[in-house]
Amino acid sequence: MKTVGNTILITGGTSGIGLGFAERFLKLGNRVIICGRRENRLVQIKKDHPGIETLTCDVSEAKERAILCSKVMGLFPAINILMNNAGIQFQMNMTTPVNVDMLRMEIETNLTAPVHLTSLFAGYLAAKEEAAVINISSGLAFSPYAVVPVYSATKAALHSVTMSLRYQLRQTSIKVFEIAPPAVDTELGHQNRSDKSQSHGGIPVSELIDASLQAMEKNIFEIPVGMAKDLREKGEQFFDLMNK
Repeated sequence: MKTVGNTILITGGTSGIGLGFAERFLKLGNRVIICGRRENRLVQIKKDHPGIETLTCDVSEAKERAILCSKVMGLFPAINILMNNAGIQFQMNMTTPVNVDMLRMEIETNLTAPVHLTSLFAGYLAAKEEAAVINISSGLAFSPYAVVPVYSATKAALHSVTMSLRYQLRQTSIKVFEIAPPAVDTELGHQNRSDKSQSHGGIPVSELIDASLQAMEKNIFEIPVGMAKDLREKGEQFFDLMNK
Protein backbone atom coordinates (compact mmCIF):
# COMPACT_ATOMS: atom_id res chain seq x y z
CA MET A 1 0.00 0.00 0.00
CA LYS A 2 1.27 3.44 -0.79
CA THR A 3 1.27 5.73 2.23
CA VAL A 4 1.37 9.05 0.37
CA GLY A 5 -1.07 10.79 -1.93
CA ASN A 6 -4.20 9.21 -0.45
CA THR A 7 -7.47 10.64 0.80
CA ILE A 8 -8.20 8.90 4.09
CA LEU A 9 -11.22 8.82 6.39
CA ILE A 10 -10.42 7.87 9.99
CA THR A 11 -13.24 7.16 12.43
CA GLY A 12 -12.65 7.92 16.08
CA GLY A 13 -9.98 10.40 15.08
CA THR A 14 -10.19 12.84 17.98
CA SER A 15 -7.67 11.09 20.25
CA GLY A 16 -5.30 8.19 20.70
CA ILE A 17 -4.56 5.88 17.80
CA GLY A 18 -6.93 7.63 15.40
CA LEU A 19 -5.48 11.09 15.97
CA GLY A 20 -1.96 9.69 15.86
CA PHE A 21 -2.57 8.15 12.45
CA ALA A 22 -4.25 11.35 11.25
CA GLU A 23 -1.24 13.45 12.18
CA ARG A 24 1.21 10.98 10.64
CA PHE A 25 -0.75 10.53 7.40
CA LEU A 26 -1.03 14.31 7.06
CA LYS A 27 2.72 14.70 7.55
CA LEU A 28 3.36 12.06 4.87
CA GLY A 29 1.38 14.03 2.29
CA ASN A 30 -2.13 12.61 2.42
CA ARG A 31 -5.47 14.36 2.68
CA VAL A 32 -6.99 13.31 5.99
CA ILE A 33 -10.58 13.44 7.21
CA ILE A 34 -11.42 12.48 10.77
CA CYS A 35 -14.76 12.06 12.45
CA GLY A 36 -15.78 11.85 16.08
CA ARG A 37 -18.58 12.59 18.50
CA ARG A 38 -16.89 15.37 20.44
CA GLU A 39 -17.35 18.69 18.67
CA ASN A 40 -14.96 20.53 21.01
CA ARG A 41 -12.17 18.07 20.22
CA LEU A 42 -12.76 18.42 16.48
CA VAL A 43 -12.63 22.23 16.72
CA GLN A 44 -9.34 22.12 18.65
CA ILE A 45 -7.78 19.59 16.25
CA LYS A 46 -8.73 21.81 13.31
CA LYS A 47 -6.97 24.73 15.02
CA ASP A 48 -3.88 22.67 15.77
CA HIS A 49 -3.82 20.97 12.35
CA PRO A 50 -5.56 23.11 9.71
CA GLY A 51 -4.81 20.44 7.11
CA ILE A 52 -7.01 17.87 8.83
CA GLU A 53 -10.65 17.92 7.73
CA THR A 54 -13.20 17.24 10.49
CA LEU A 55 -16.75 15.89 10.52
CA THR A 56 -19.02 15.26 13.48
CA CYS A 57 -20.40 11.74 13.61
CA ASP A 58 -21.45 9.23 16.24
CA VAL A 59 -20.64 5.98 14.46
CA SER A 60 -22.77 4.03 16.94
CA GLU A 61 -25.84 5.42 15.11
CA ALA A 62 -26.74 3.86 11.75
CA LYS A 63 -28.32 7.08 10.38
CA GLU A 64 -25.20 9.06 11.21
CA ARG A 65 -23.02 6.48 9.47
CA ALA A 66 -25.09 6.81 6.30
CA ILE A 67 -24.91 10.63 6.47
CA LEU A 68 -21.14 10.46 7.03
CA CYS A 69 -20.67 8.28 3.95
CA SER A 70 -22.74 10.63 1.79
CA LYS A 71 -20.89 13.71 3.06
CA VAL A 72 -17.44 12.21 2.54
CA MET A 73 -18.18 11.06 -1.00
CA GLY A 74 -19.62 14.49 -1.82
CA LEU A 75 -16.97 16.66 -0.18
CA PHE A 76 -13.94 14.42 -0.70
CA PRO A 77 -14.58 12.39 -3.86
CA ALA A 78 -10.95 11.23 -4.02
CA ILE A 79 -11.36 9.15 -0.85
CA ASN A 80 -9.60 5.83 -1.33
CA ILE A 81 -8.89 4.63 2.22
CA LEU A 82 -11.27 3.94 5.10
CA MET A 83 -9.74 3.37 8.56
CA ASN A 84 -12.25 1.88 11.00
CA ASN A 85 -10.68 2.96 14.27
CA ALA A 86 -13.53 4.13 16.54
CA GLY A 87 -13.87 1.97 19.62
CA ILE A 88 -15.09 2.01 23.20
CA GLN A 89 -14.26 -0.28 26.08
CA PHE A 90 -16.46 -0.99 29.10
CA GLN A 91 -15.77 -3.22 32.04
CA MET A 92 -18.62 -5.69 32.45
CA ASN A 93 -19.45 -8.21 35.16
CA MET A 94 -21.68 -10.82 33.57
CA THR A 95 -22.43 -12.53 36.87
CA THR A 96 -24.95 -9.78 37.61
CA PRO A 97 -27.50 -8.13 35.27
CA VAL A 98 -25.63 -6.05 32.70
CA ASN A 99 -26.46 -2.59 31.43
CA VAL A 100 -28.02 -3.46 28.07
CA ASP A 101 -27.61 0.08 26.70
CA MET A 102 -23.85 -0.08 27.33
CA LEU A 103 -23.73 -3.56 25.82
CA ARG A 104 -25.47 -2.38 22.64
CA MET A 105 -23.28 0.72 22.35
CA GLU A 106 -20.08 -1.31 22.66
CA ILE A 107 -21.16 -3.80 20.00
CA GLU A 108 -22.55 -1.08 17.73
CA THR A 109 -19.39 1.03 17.91
CA ASN A 110 -16.77 -1.71 17.78
CA LEU A 111 -18.35 -4.17 15.36
CA THR A 112 -21.53 -3.01 13.65
CA ALA A 113 -20.08 0.37 12.67
CA PRO A 114 -17.01 -0.93 10.80
CA VAL A 115 -19.10 -3.60 9.05
CA HIS A 116 -21.77 -1.09 8.02
CA LEU A 117 -19.36 1.69 7.01
CA THR A 118 -17.25 -0.67 4.95
CA SER A 119 -20.34 -1.92 3.14
CA LEU A 120 -21.39 1.68 2.40
CA PHE A 121 -17.97 2.60 0.98
CA ALA A 122 -16.97 -0.68 -0.69
CA GLY A 123 -18.48 -0.10 -4.11
CA TYR A 124 -17.11 3.45 -4.26
CA LEU A 125 -13.62 2.40 -3.17
CA ALA A 126 -13.57 -0.51 -5.62
CA ALA A 127 -13.76 1.99 -8.49
CA LYS A 128 -10.43 3.50 -7.39
CA GLU A 129 -7.16 2.32 -8.89
CA GLU A 130 -5.72 1.90 -5.39
CA ALA A 131 -7.84 1.61 -2.26
CA ALA A 132 -7.76 0.12 1.22
CA VAL A 133 -9.83 -0.65 4.28
CA ILE A 134 -7.87 -0.65 7.54
CA ASN A 135 -9.56 -2.19 10.58
CA ILE A 136 -8.14 -1.58 14.04
CA SER A 137 -8.76 -4.67 16.13
CA SER A 138 -6.73 -5.62 19.23
CA GLY A 139 -4.44 -8.22 20.69
CA LEU A 140 -7.51 -9.12 22.76
CA ALA A 141 -9.06 -10.47 19.56
CA PHE A 142 -6.84 -13.51 20.10
CA SER A 143 -7.02 -13.89 23.88
CA PRO A 144 -9.75 -12.11 25.86
CA TYR A 145 -9.24 -9.99 28.94
CA ALA A 146 -12.06 -11.13 31.20
CA VAL A 147 -12.61 -7.72 32.79
CA VAL A 148 -13.65 -6.34 29.36
CA PRO A 149 -15.39 -9.41 27.89
CA VAL A 150 -17.58 -7.68 25.32
CA TYR A 151 -14.78 -5.44 24.08
CA SER A 152 -12.60 -8.54 23.64
CA ALA A 153 -15.44 -10.35 21.85
CA THR A 154 -16.09 -7.46 19.47
CA LYS A 155 -12.42 -7.37 18.51
CA ALA A 156 -12.40 -11.14 17.96
CA ALA A 157 -15.43 -10.70 15.73
CA LEU A 158 -13.77 -7.82 13.86
CA HIS A 159 -10.75 -10.04 13.22
CA SER A 160 -13.04 -12.70 11.75
CA VAL A 161 -15.00 -10.16 9.71
CA THR A 162 -11.77 -8.70 8.33
CA MET A 163 -10.65 -12.10 7.09
CA SER A 164 -13.99 -12.60 5.33
CA LEU A 165 -13.94 -9.08 3.90
CA ARG A 166 -10.47 -9.62 2.51
CA TYR A 167 -11.72 -12.74 0.74
CA GLN A 168 -14.88 -11.05 -0.56
CA LEU A 169 -12.83 -8.16 -1.99
CA ARG A 170 -10.05 -10.30 -3.42
CA GLN A 171 -11.02 -9.51 -7.03
CA THR A 172 -11.10 -5.74 -6.44
CA SER A 173 -8.49 -3.02 -6.00
CA ILE A 174 -9.25 -2.79 -2.26
CA LYS A 175 -6.55 -4.06 0.08
CA VAL A 176 -7.85 -5.06 3.50
CA PHE A 177 -5.57 -4.58 6.50
CA GLU A 178 -6.00 -5.46 10.15
CA ILE A 179 -3.88 -3.73 12.76
CA ALA A 180 -4.00 -5.50 16.12
CA PRO A 181 -2.47 -3.23 18.77
CA PRO A 182 -1.25 -4.37 22.17
CA ALA A 183 -2.00 -2.08 25.13
CA VAL A 184 -1.34 1.44 23.80
CA ASP A 185 -0.93 4.62 25.84
CA THR A 186 -4.32 6.22 25.09
CA GLU A 187 -7.46 7.23 26.98
CA LEU A 188 -9.33 4.05 25.96
CA GLY A 189 -11.47 2.88 28.85
CA HIS A 190 -11.01 6.17 30.74
CA GLN A 191 -14.56 5.93 32.10
CA ASN A 192 -13.48 2.84 34.07
CA ARG A 193 -10.80 4.78 35.99
CA SER A 194 -11.29 6.97 39.04
CA ASP A 195 -8.69 9.38 37.62
CA LYS A 196 -10.14 10.28 34.22
CA SER A 197 -6.89 11.93 33.14
CA GLN A 198 -4.97 8.68 33.56
CA SER A 199 -4.03 6.97 30.29
CA HIS A 200 -4.54 3.38 29.25
CA GLY A 201 -0.85 2.57 29.60
CA GLY A 202 1.16 0.53 27.13
CA ILE A 203 3.38 1.38 24.19
CA PRO A 204 3.47 4.90 22.71
CA VAL A 205 1.06 5.55 19.85
CA SER A 206 4.02 6.50 17.66
CA GLU A 207 5.53 3.04 18.11
CA LEU A 208 2.31 1.38 16.96
CA ILE A 209 2.11 3.68 13.93
CA ASP A 210 5.74 3.09 12.93
CA ALA A 211 5.28 -0.70 12.98
CA SER A 212 1.93 -0.53 11.19
CA LEU A 213 3.11 1.70 8.36
CA GLN A 214 6.20 -0.41 7.75
CA ALA A 215 4.00 -3.50 7.43
CA MET A 216 1.37 -1.84 5.23
CA GLU A 217 4.03 -0.54 2.86
CA LYS A 218 5.05 -4.19 2.38
CA ASN A 219 1.40 -5.29 1.91
CA ILE A 220 1.41 -7.34 5.08
CA PHE A 221 -2.31 -7.54 5.67
CA GLU A 222 -2.51 -8.83 9.25
CA ILE A 223 -0.40 -6.71 11.59
CA PRO A 224 -0.24 -7.72 15.26
CA VAL A 225 2.13 -5.34 17.04
CA GLY A 226 4.20 -5.92 20.16
CA MET A 227 2.61 -8.27 22.67
CA ALA A 228 -0.30 -8.79 20.25
CA LYS A 229 2.08 -11.01 18.26
CA ASP A 230 2.35 -13.36 21.24
CA LEU A 231 -1.40 -13.29 21.77
CA ARG A 232 -1.90 -14.14 18.09
CA GLU A 233 0.43 -17.12 18.29
CA LYS A 234 -0.28 -18.39 21.81
CA GLY A 235 -3.59 -16.89 22.85
CA GLU A 236 -4.82 -19.71 25.06
CA GLN A 237 -1.50 -19.88 26.90
CA PHE A 238 -1.65 -16.17 27.66
CA PHE A 239 -5.27 -16.17 28.87
CA ASP A 240 -4.48 -17.42 32.38
CA LEU A 241 -1.46 -15.14 32.64
CA MET A 242 -3.42 -12.01 31.68
CA ASN A 243 -6.42 -12.79 33.86
CA LYS A 244 -4.71 -13.69 37.14
